[in-house]
Amino acid sequence: MSPEAAAEMGRIGAVAAMALAATGSGIGTYLGGAGAVGAWKKLMLQGKPAPFTMITFVGAPLSQTIYGMILMITMTAKADAGYDPWALLGVGIAAGLAIGVSAYGQGKAGAHCADALAETGQGFSNYLAVIGIVETVAIFVLVFTLLALG
Repeated sequence: MSPEAAAEMGRIGAVAAMALAATGSGIGTYLGGAGAVGAWKKLMLQGKPAPFTMITFVGAPLSQTIYGMILMITMTAKADAGYDPWALLGVGIAAGLAIGVSAYGQGKAGAHCADALAETGQGFSNYLAVIGIVETVAIFVLVFTLLALG
């Protein structure tokens, strides 16, 4: 394989990391958004105020796209420096998928958090803690991947 082709394969892995993370973010924001809209609807039908703070549950999965972008930038530099293209391809797919699944889970949890907040009107801090714990998975994947890449 030519050096140019190897670098391109490494870049494909880098883009895969970002794209898979962003896919999870898109699905996660959809899930969180659907949950928030449902919770707002429930509250409005009851004549209660619909707290805008629920938007937090919608936007939380977006940060995983940033983690994917950080990984993509780092991996692109590695590809240009001659790092093993097969390793970059595998790392990009595996790490991007893990980060994306974290975003999906965050959106799913966010939908449940919105519903619980609508039902009880209490526990916002607890719900944020849950969202933060799910976020931690993506942060761990990013950091451990960066460490593994050297």
